[in-house]
Amino acid sequence: MTRPWEADRTASFTRRLGKSPAELGHTNDRDGCPDIWQLDNGDIAVIGRDLTSAYLGRLPADAKVAADERIVIIPGTTLSAAKADIQDV
Repeated sequence: MTRPWEADRTASFTRRLGKSPAELGHTNDRDGCPDIWQLDNGDIAVIGRDLTSAYLGRLPADAKVAADERIVIIPGTTLSAAKADIQDV
């Protein structure tokens, strides 16, 4: 069965949405940095912590995670800082 949406593995990063992790104080320049990026096809890439195993058993009844999906957690300030850059569809 074909999914209604599939991630395009060839899409490229085009612009950061919001402020950089350094501007938000979310990095020490050694480890990973939570971030949100728009891809050239309009999709969004989220860089965060993979906490799928911690949350999988606590999902709301109407939320599903496919075998090839992960639950990624980012700081709320990262999303809030991106609000002005996110266009209405």
